[in-house]
Amino acid sequence: QVQLVESGGGLVQAGGSLRLSCATSGRTFSSYAMGWFRQAPGKEREFVAGVRRFGGSAYYADSVKGRFTISRDNAKNTVYLEMNSLKPEDTAVYYCAAGGRVSYLADDMDYWGHGTLVTVSS
Repeated sequence: QVQLVESGGGLVQAGGSLRLSCATSGRTFSSYAMGWFRQAPGKEREFVAGVRRFGGSAYYADSVKGRFTISRDNAKNTVYLEMNSLKPEDTAVYYCAAGGRVSYLADDMDYWGHGTLVTVSS
């Protein structure tokens, strides 16, 4: 069992930056691929970014490529999402997820956090 706790959300103006963190429990963090997903009001949960189990390759949705950066610190059992040049359309609840592999599909992820709200004002 893996428990995930997100933090770092908040209200920011368009063009601003935020850094989300996802702290995980357990000693098997490095064996999981990690991902960030988001869900805006009235929309389905969508993939934002993912990183392989031992770091290295990262994957991004086209909508955030060049603005967001995912990283992980296996020593701290934590994954991060650095978000720059934020836009109002980035407003959503952001979820951290763990799974056997990086996937664009939410159903492929095994464990989820409760989410953190990011609001970008225009």
